[in-house]
Amino acid sequence: MNPQEASIYAPRPATLLQVENLTPQEKLFRLRLDDGCELGQQPGQFVQVSLAGFTEAPISLASSPTRQGFFELGVRRAGRLTGALHQLLPGARIGVRGPFGRPFALEVLRGRQLLLLAGGCGLAPLRSLIQYCGDHPQDFPRVHILYGARSPADLMFQQELLDWRQIPGFSCRYTVDNRPATSCYNGETGLITRLLDEIVIDPQHSCAVIVGPPPMYRPVIAALRRQGLVGEKRIMLSLERQMRCGVGKCGHCTIEHLYCCKDGPIFWLEEIEQLRGAL
Repeated sequence: MNPQEASIYAPRPATLLQVENLTPQEKLFRLRLDDGCELGQQPGQFVQVSLAGFTEAPISLASSPTRQGFFELGVRRAGRLTGALHQLLPGARIGVRGPFGRPFALEVLRGRQLLLLAGGCGLAPLRSLIQYCGDHPQDFPRVHILYGARSPADLMFQQELLDWRQIPGFSCRYTVDNRPATSCYNGETGLITRLLDEIVIDPQHSCAVIVGPPPMYRPVIAALRRQGLVGEKRIMLSLERQMRCGVGKCGHCTIEHLYCCKDGPIFWLEEIEQLRGAL
């Protein structure tokens, strides 16, 4: 096995620099590889994270490669490994394989008006693209960010949602499904599709990117088509599957003939819309 091939199977040690609470279920981890190298990710990719005594899990990258000296992961507590990760403090060391997967097609998105739509914890991987666009304003002159969460307590990156509104050429709106009677939240309430129906775009020069839970996809796609986004390379989305190996060997994440970890997780809609179980 040559060194390049071995690197995709052997975890690289990384040190936890900072932990930030995002919601009661999610935390943001800032890490640095111990060898001093940059991770070399592209927006939309993921890494396989391992911890001594536990298995490993795929975690989407939540930061852009334009932010040097570290990388960030948004981690939802959902099992033994992620639960153990949530107990870590700065200075802890973990193993990282990757980056893996097909990223967002930046070469197609450049120069287009962008609709970036996230649901729930899907804002974490979409954040890598938002940061990249903000750091390359000459390439991404108009960016609309729409975000939906279950409740005010589930809103991620709350300060950044406000900060993104201040970037020239950016707009950012967010909504929640339910507002508890005891909440002091005074923002918008309702489905993300309502926000989308209120956006005015030029469909001939626009692309949409969707990252969120599977039930969100079909109604959002229908709303985008009402806006005129039809044809090839108009709608891009990230698919969630039970990935294990990250390199297309184990078969856990197959969608008919495609491997979500290797052929995705980012797909154009026309590539997967007719595949059984994709949406």
